[in-house]
Amino acid sequence: MATPISIAARPATSARLLTMRRITWRRLIGYGLVYALMIAIALVFMIPLLWMFSTSLKSRQEVLAWPPQFIPQTPNWGNYSAAFAKYPLGQFMLNTLFLVGANTLGYLLSVPLIAFAFARLRFPGKPILFTLMLSTMMIPMQVKLIPLYSMFSSLGMINTYWPLTLPSFFGEAFFIFLMVQYMKTIPRDLDEAARIDGAGTWTILYRIILPLCRPALAVMIVFAFLWTWNDFWHPIIFLNNFSSYPISVGLAFFRGQYGVEWNLLMSATLVSITPVLGLYFIAQRHLIGGLAAVGLKG
Repeated sequence: MATPISIAARPATSARLLTMRRITWRRLIGYGLVYALMIAIALVFMIPLLWMFSTSLKSRQEVLAWPPQFIPQTPNWGNYSAAFAKYPLGQFMLNTLFLVGANTLGYLLSVPLIAFAFARLRFPGKPILFTLMLSTMMIPMQVKLIPLYSMFSSLGMINTYWPLTLPSFFGEAFFIFLMVQYMKTIPRDLDEAARIDGAGTWTILYRIILPLCRPALAVMIVFAFLWTWNDFWHPIIFLNNFSSYPISVGLAFFRGQYGVEWNLLMSATLVSITPVLGLYFIAQRHLIGGLAAVGLKG
């Protein structure tokens, strides 16, 4: 026989379950609306990419048709092979990969050394040098092209990859500032403990500081990749050999004097951005985490 207490507790328990179910359904509906809104916004931002893919499968008549058609009547996959046959896009992409690798290596070798000196070491004139380094970020790129061209021309480096790779081995102001701000958040007690154990400056940098700076290094690598991959002005100014051009310059050849082959240009552009999209999907977690960490700690 049920006691009065157990009989009275049953309505309360059922009311709690009913309330929990209502809260659960409200959360599910709320999450569903949020995800639907995010998917809709993502589709809006993907419209240019989808239109580019659609244009790459159209004929020249469909590209210029009015009103424009989003879906081609007969997808022409031969536009991709025609784009590669018209210009050596494979060679252009290999040239770009070489420049990306060389510049990324240069930044990885130079930026941590300079940032470590500004963030952890003490030497005369450090504030002045740091201010001068930051002031270079305010100089427009176009202003520096003429003196850079004059300098590399006097060294006999025009029409080589040296002007496009050598500056990275001397650091980049933005990357240095990023690394300095991140290194300053690392407690100096680690340096002192390492010195007590007999570690030198190089050991502290490569065994203690750099492993803790992985988020900032990931951001630096991704930005170095994107900047080098999309760079147009420096290759077009310092290079004269057709076979040495990167993909950013190679795409410009599809724009003729009297017209543009939009279907071939879109095909070549989609192929050229494939490595960038692949890098984003691979490094998305590290990039977002690194930006968040740098933003919070910097």
